[in-house]
Amino acid sequence: MGNPKEQDSALDDQAASKSTIRNTCRHFWIISKAFFASERRHKARGFLLALLVLALTVGGVQVLMSYVGRDFFTAIENKNPSAYWRNLWLYLGTFALAVPIGVYYRWVEERLALLWREWMAQHLVKRYFNNRAYYRLRGSESIDNPDQRISEDVRNFTVSSLSFLLITLNSLVTLVAFIGVLWVISGTLVSMLLLYAILGTGVSILIGRRLVGLSFHQYQKEADFRYGLVRVRDNAESIAFYRGEKREHLDLVQRLTLAVANMRSIIGWNRNLAFFTNSYNYAALVLPVVIVAPMFMRGEVKFGVITQSAGAFAQVLAAVSLIITQFGVLSAYLAGVQRLGALWDSLDEHDAEEERIANESTQQVDEESRIVKLDKLTVQTPGGTHVLVTELSFILRRKQSLLIMGASGTGKSSVLRTIAGLWYGASGQLERPPLNKVMFLPQRPYMIEGNLRAQLRYPHTDKGVTDEEIREAVDKVNLADIFERVDNDLDRVVDWTNVLSLGEQQRVAFARLFLQQPEFAFLDESTSALDEDNQDHLYQLLKKSGIGFISVGHRTTLIEHHDRVLTLDRSGSWKITTTDK
Repeated sequence: MGNPKEQDSALDDQAASKSTIRNTCRHFWIISKAFFASERRHKARGFLLALLVLALTVGGVQVLMSYVGRDFFTAIENKNPSAYWRNLWLYLGTFALAVPIGVYYRWVEERLALLWREWMAQHLVKRYFNNRAYYRLRGSESIDNPDQRISEDVRNFTVSSLSFLLITLNSLVTLVAFIGVLWVISGTLVSMLLLYAILGTGVSILIGRRLVGLSFHQYQKEADFRYGLVRVRDNAESIAFYRGEKREHLDLVQRLTLAVANMRSIIGWNRNLAFFTNSYNYAALVLPVVIVAPMFMRGEVKFGVITQSAGAFAQVLAAVSLIITQFGVLSAYLAGVQRLGALWDSLDEHDAEEERIANESTQQVDEESRIVKLDKLTVQTPGGTHVLVTELSFILRRKQSLLIMGASGTGKSSVLRTIAGLWYGASGQLERPPLNKVMFLPQRPYMIEGNLRAQLRYPHTDKGVTDEEIREAVDKVNLADIFERVDNDLDRVVDWTNVLSLGEQQRVAFARLFLQQPEFAFLDESTSALDEDNQDHLYQLLKKSGIGFISVGHRTTLIEHHDRVLTLDRSGSWKITTTDK
């Protein structure tokens, strides 16, 4: 009797494996159906139909070549010159037919894969930005490296899906076409082939089933290593100031070590699988000859039948041994489908959650609203794990201002996140204008890749702002020397994150603000890197602009630029005082 715990564990593994297979099939169906039912369905279906027709044609040509080749070698055996030359020309004719069909077959496959990748990547990117999913997926335990899933996994999925589809289709065509050829030669040959393939498939699955899980983890570990390299590049200056090279080096080495260790396991299991598959393939070379050769020696068949049976046997065996011959590639493909499917489901769940929250939300977005109003709004962290501010209430009108102060961790920036809709309040009411009429300035402004004109128009790069207005706004925030760095060329592209200091980047953010002229502005320590003279100058311009604003900051010198001060406490309590100006 076996150990009951081991038996239960084996049953759990088997159930988990079946569940994984079901989910993988479901993900493949959902993703494929979405593409072939999309706005590009006509072109996609046209390519697919052409591909299927060409696949069937390729199978037909292969069968034709089998019979022509049989007659060609039989003519050699019979030493018949006229039959030799006739069949030679027929043989060459099948080659001439097969070449253009094979070329267009491959061309249509690549075009369809490219069309599928383009649509799928655009579709996922759209959903990734919808309702700020990119923001909410940060740090998700179930969805690691969404960037890699959208780029590499999508490319691998589309190419491999078509590849496996065509391999399967070709296998079916080959099986139907050549099984008849083998049956005519010998029924024993067909029986041996099917038995051989069934046993081989079962053994290969037993040996290689661990490759699917290992391949899934390899995607994750490779993406983690690449992300570590990107993080070093994006934070190069900070790392240099801290002299953190040793720490970052150790982190990257550790990430690489994990990827290499997992890949070493994959290589080991591929080795074990290769021992079997190579033995399987070599034995298949001898098996048809062992069966047909005695028939030739008894005079029951011609010599050409031996070569035909060997070729047909190899074709049919490859068709019925698809899992054996493709198991390594198939395991990586299934892992990719699981990763894409998980992202797809997560975006679906995110959209559903957004809709649910929107229906239940206390937030009101009024196109005609000219105020920001919080009425007993309780601010909490995502997931409701911690309440930061309890029943906060205030009204902010245009040309009014409010400064939020308090110790670190009291929820100052969280109030702005809740007003922006990045976080949702636990209870209470929030009223504000739509987001296109407000603007948020973070402590570290986002510097886009582009020219100076696009940089200052961000995020509304299509808004009608003239170059003269851009120059005026830049001069207004004491940043006129920026034009010298681009040789007075607004179309010149430079690496703005490294060219501009943090203080200069903060002044760029204010220039954007004055160009956009929103009704309300929300400043999260947006002058922390500026000297007090520049800070005072920018706040004076902000007051003159008529824009209502809420600031978060620690400097007491900010108080004089605001009408009221909201002070937060760690207990969740708060108070609002009026400033004496």
